[in-house]
Amino acid sequence: HDQRDLDFALKFDLPVRVVVDVPSDEPNDPTLTRVATTGDGPHINSGPLDGMRKADAIVAMVDALEKDGTGKGATTYRLRDWLISRQRFWGTPIPIIHGADGEEIPVPADQLPVVLPPTEGLDLRPKGSSPLGAAEDWVNVPDPRDGSAARRDADTMDTFVDSSWYFLRFLSPRDDTRAFDVEAVKKWAPVDQYVGGVEHAVLHLLYSRFWHKVLFDLGHVSSFEPFHKLFNQGYILAAAYQDERGMYVEASQVEARDGGYFYEGQPVRREYGKMGKSLKNALDPIDLCIEYGADTLRLYLMSMGPLDASRPWESKDVIGVHRFLQRLWRNIVDEETGALRLLPEPASVDTQRIVHRTIAGVREELEALRFNTAISRLIELNNHLTKLGGCPADTADTLVKMVAPLAPHIAEELWARLGHTATVTYEPFPVADAALLVADEVEYPVQVNGKVRSRITVAADADNDTVQALALADEKVQAALGGGAPKKIIVIPGRMVNIVA
Repeated sequence: HDQRDLDFALKFDLPVRVVVDVPSDEPNDPTLTRVATTGDGPHINSGPLDGMRKADAIVAMVDALEKDGTGKGATTYRLRDWLISRQRFWGTPIPIIHGADGEEIPVPADQLPVVLPPTEGLDLRPKGSSPLGAAEDWVNVPDPRDGSAARRDADTMDTFVDSSWYFLRFLSPRDDTRAFDVEAVKKWAPVDQYVGGVEHAVLHLLYSRFWHKVLFDLGHVSSFEPFHKLFNQGYILAAAYQDERGMYVEASQVEARDGGYFYEGQPVRREYGKMGKSLKNALDPIDLCIEYGADTLRLYLMSMGPLDASRPWESKDVIGVHRFLQRLWRNIVDEETGALRLLPEPASVDTQRIVHRTIAGVREELEALRFNTAISRLIELNNHLTKLGGCPADTADTLVKMVAPLAPHIAEELWARLGHTATVTYEPFPVADAALLVADEVEYPVQVNGKVRSRITVAADADNDTVQALALADEKVQAALGGGAPKKIIVIPGRMVNIVA
């Protein structure tokens, strides 16, 4: 019931016996079809296992082997591509010296760290060994044991060796005496939140956990796991184009015209795929930062959709968040003179309610990593301020503090313009006033036969009968009913009124 096993058995004329009855339209005889039946089903020709499905049969087999002492259940873990060394002239040197007797001797502590040699003038072409072997003065060293001739290991470590524990080094990056400060690791580790794409997290997370567990067993760290939580972010998708040969062409050079897409004058087919080199659809973030600024790029990436979903990139949509930042700036700073243009009057109660609902909403969305909806709430608040003609003076600090985690560069500039000398980075996030989160009035859309015909505003504590009466008294609703009596009225408290004529 494994194709590899069946191929082996047929090649060497070994007996083949069906032991799992898998439903199939084909004859249940692998020796005739040469196709292994790999699905699940009840066991047959299996003695005490007959009738059991695969999962139960595996447990029963292991139990039987353990009871009679002929076997033992075990889980085998396999690390993919677990190789330390790479034959190249960059990367971290391996601190090992090879003695003439074949012994591998660690480089003495007083000779660490091992630094890569200059490579200018060396013949670094492949020769079946590491290119660094050409650096004879660097490779040939005395044996630390007796001073005899020895050779330094000319390979370098793979990059995952560094990336598997860099988060520990971040806690004491300037410590020249050890890999990391153990006390700092005890205070700050494990990492609270690991954010990474599916492909990156599968491999890097595996290596990091393996490395961390080794450090734990050696007593260098106090936590068994390096990370508390994992969050997989989605892919950024972008249009990719294939020519008539099925080869991908540079997306940046494709022209859209006449309802189609053309590369060097020839038609190409568009599809969407993960942004990257292989599909030739990558964008250089530096170019976008030069044109729109880093904050625009940050905001657009966060506003594209939920962080854990794959999102399609649309360059034409970048301008939307750029305009939001422009309006935000104009609500606080005069575009012509650069002076503050805050409204001197205190924010009205209505504006205060909107501000504090925004504070509560943005705080909740940021904590849940829902950056796209946090940005939407800030855009709604900024649009309200634009209608007022600017930002009230007593609201400006609060607005900038909310913007800072998402668009830090413009927030720092505005914070300084508002007269603050210290950075906004360490300012506490605003706290919503619970009293201002309770609405005095609620707007109800009124639907007649499924179509919104009007909107009514009622007291927040109004009962259903009051809401119903006000809805029926509305002139637009009466016009939609044609003067007749409705068949049914449904009031959804706080949300809507639905009338069936």
